Amino acid sequence: MLLERESELSRVGAALSAADEGTSSVILLCGPLGIGRSALLRRLPGVVSGTDVRVLRANAAPMERDFAFGVVRQLLDSLLSGASQADRERWAREPGRASGLMFGADDTPAGRPLAEDMPMGEAPDGAGVGGPAGAASEATLHGPRSLLADISEHARLLILVDDLQWVDIPSLRWLAYLTKRLRGLRVVLVCTLRDGDQGAGHALVREIAASSTQILRPAPLSHDATRAVIRERSGVPGDEEYVRACHEVTGGNPLFLMSLLLGMEARGHEPTADHADRVRALRPAGLRERLASYLRTRPRAVRDTAAAIAAFGGHGDPELITELAGLDEIGFGAARRALREAGLLADAREPRFIHRVVQDAIESAMTVAERERWHAAAADLLYRSGRPAEQVAAHLMAVTTFGRPWSVMVLRAAADTALRRGAPETAARYLRRALLGHRPQDESRARLLVELATAERGFDPEACQRHIVQAMPLLTTVRDRAAAALRIPPPLLGAVPPSTAALLRGVSDELGSPAELDGPAREMALRLEARLRHCGHENPGELASAMERLRELGEDPPLGSAAERELMAVLLFSGTLTGRLSAAEAARTGGRILEREPATSAGAHTALPLVVVTLFAAESVQDVGSWLSTEQQTRWQNATGADSVLLLAERAFVLVSQSRPTQAREYVERAMGSAETDWREASIMILSTVALELRDPALSERILARARRRRTAGLALTAALQILQASVDAQRGLRSRALESLLACGRQLDVSGWRNSALFPWRPHAIGLYQRLGDSRSALRLAEEELAWATAWGAPAGLGRALRLKGWLQGAQGVPLLREAVAVLRDSSFELELARTLVLLGRQLGSGPEAQAALREAGTLAAACGAPWLVERAEHGLGTASAPKTAVLTRSERRVITLVGRGLTNQEIAGELGVSSRAVEKHLTNSYRKLGISGRHELADALPA
Repeated sequence: MLLERESELSRVGAALSAADEGTSSVILLCGPLGIGRSALLRRLPGVVSGTDVRVLRANAAPMERDFAFGVVRQLLDSLLSGASQADRERWAREPGRASGLMFGADDTPAGRPLAEDMPMGEAPDGAGVGGPAGAASEATLHGPRSLLADISEHARLLILVDDLQWVDIPSLRWLAYLTKRLRGLRVVLVCTLRDGDQGAGHALVREIAASSTQILRPAPLSHDATRAVIRERSGVPGDEEYVRACHEVTGGNPLFLMSLLLGMEARGHEPTADHADRVRALRPAGLRERLASYLRTRPRAVRDTAAAIAAFGGHGDPELITELAGLDEIGFGAARRALREAGLLADAREPRFIHRVVQDAIESAMTVAERERWHAAAADLLYRSGRPAEQVAAHLMAVTTFGRPWSVMVLRAAADTALRRGAPETAARYLRRALLGHRPQDESRARLLVELATAERGFDPEACQRHIVQAMPLLTTVRDRAAAALRIPPPLLGAVPPSTAALLRGVSDELGSPAELDGPAREMALRLEARLRHCGHENPGELASAMERLRELGEDPPLGSAAERELMAVLLFSGTLTGRLSAAEAARTGGRILEREPATSAGAHTALPLVVVTLFAAESVQDVGSWLSTEQQTRWQNATGADSVLLLAERAFVLVSQSRPTQAREYVERAMGSAETDWREASIMILSTVALELRDPALSERILARARRRRTAGLALTAALQILQASVDAQRGLRSRALESLLACGRQLDVSGWRNSALFPWRPHAIGLYQRLGDSRSALRLAEEELAWATAWGAPAGLGRALRLKGWLQGAQGVPLLREAVAVLRDSSFELELARTLVLLGRQLGSGPEAQAALREAGTLAAACGAPWLVERAEHGLGTASAPKTAVLTRSERRVITLVGRGLTNQEIAGELGVSSRAVEKHLTNSYRKLGISGRHELADALPA
């Protein structure tokens, strides 16, 4: 398949037409590696019209350059293969007509070197240039030309020579001889010549090129041609994003494009948008070997320049590359020009390869020792030039020996830079390399270990603790040991390893009581106390002790320093877990902590998330939302990894609490795209709560699957996941199993002294399951417990929910409780909970103005909150007169419409319901017909507010 070469083909065709009138031509096909010169040459016989054209072909090769007249012999062989027996016999009887070359006679002058090809002052067989050998050479050159003249009297000749740069010298001499003697012949000579090749600079090649009448340069393939090639290869049209990626990566070079497509086919990747990133990352092995073979034949200066560019990663300063390659400015310019002409360098001021596979090819052609030498030299050069530490460190990472006294210093500086730009894993790699080069077991090694642990705490807490333990014996002061111990990230809501608690306790005892210290030592002691108290957050005795400490600090505890805020966050959370504080107290103190917390805090590695969880439990969502909005820009700019997931979870909870489920889901989806190592206990717990509110089984299952892959989990995480799983089971119809799981969760929480139903709402879910399973007595008992706790805690949404549940269980007698619940919930931001309560109140009232008003308000709130299932309940309560359209939908149709209202696609709905996409389409078609609308875009207007 040859695309976008019509212009070149037509010009050769025009030259053949001119040859019919006696005007011969020499056409040169030039271009970089892989542009398709040979493919175009093979296609040229197809432009021949008529039977009076003879095509002669020859292909040159590097390994055949020592075979004298090899290309000429190929041309004559192709002439013989198409000749009649009479012509063959006639040519054999005429030795002056190149019969020796045609029939392989060894005693012809063609078998000896030409005088013109010998060094100056020498001649074959001791003869001078004007002797017999020189005369024989002239006869050898003239013989094939005379033969072509004889043939061209009866037919036009199309002579094709591929890879002129590799043609043997005697054949080049003959081609140069021929190009000057085309008058009277009907010949079109077409030769291909690769740009940037060393052979292209030979004097005879330049002489042939100078004699050319046309020089054709095939252009790279366009975007449309790339699409056509993809379609031809795969049999289906590629997605636009996939085509765009292929075109950008290959630059329209046919060789690169075909290698890329073959690599994608071998991996079974279809030409879809999902695989566009794979296209950009793929480095085809076949293309790499082809490029490596090409580069091995280049001059030393070109190879050294390519190696220097590769050593700098394809993005280096020209002055540094010139110095690294050991060339002067002129030599570097010539080598760079050769690489650019070969199509390996982008046409830019900065030497840069057109594709990463070019660098792979260069590196694969080197030995390990050669690669190390290049990187070591690059590191020395960059260090002497005062370049940034990360640039130097990138080369030190590729060197196995440490012979430079500044290596460790540079690697540490590079690690610090990487940490500040949010790349802890890169920083850890630098520091591990530095440790390999630091043999003494001294305090400087301990500081390296602490720095490594600091980098690792974001993605490998176990390794972080291990390196802190290794560093402790090497640190000479207690303050240094305390500072090192505090680098271990607090397992906020997870299980605390005994070794961590023992380490913190030992350092705390060594440092002393905070009351006896001041300055930095007191700060460390307070932080150690906070960590130790939180280590016992699953122990009722430790929780009681924390409450006593909280009461000692008074109603206005000191919060001026980070250590004081960290201790208060732990104590406040302990009071929230046990329910010994009121929601108002928790909200007041938690709000004060947030007011003083700087925006640059790495929240996932401090106790700050405990404050946010406390405020969520206290329903102080407005405080958290304002804090996130105020600090969001700075925090998002600095947030990476675990911090990013935590911020996404916090934003999702604020939005779902403000009855904005669609926006909340967007943040959850962004969190789902983060790495598993970035999910901390607090983030999972918050996301689980969001999923509970969204009532989306598919989303809940995804969160559960992600969370269960964690190796360890504390009670908080276990309980949150149990409640979420029970919710999924209940929505799937597995009510008994869901209830059993919730009751087991409640028993575990009670044993640990965790009473706060706002954090772990197992009772509200269990109440509904008891009632639906027919156990009203157990449901009422739990409802009374929930109401007692909610009254003591005092958060409006929790109290309103407890009142609603008890009122629901009491039937018509529960109307006063429902009215009270509505009054309480009007002071809450949880509008969806208010809508639920209004629906229930309207149904319990039966009919009348109050019922109608409650149901209408419920429908309005539910629609504003994006809860069509609740809108439907309100409509049914209002009666068919208020909802004449949706009442005629079947249950399955209403369920599909509800999922459409949540923004799901047909495929997602099919997966949610466990049916085929065709079934979903059928339900939607029937629903649209019954509602009198044409599609999704009219659905919002069809559903009543």
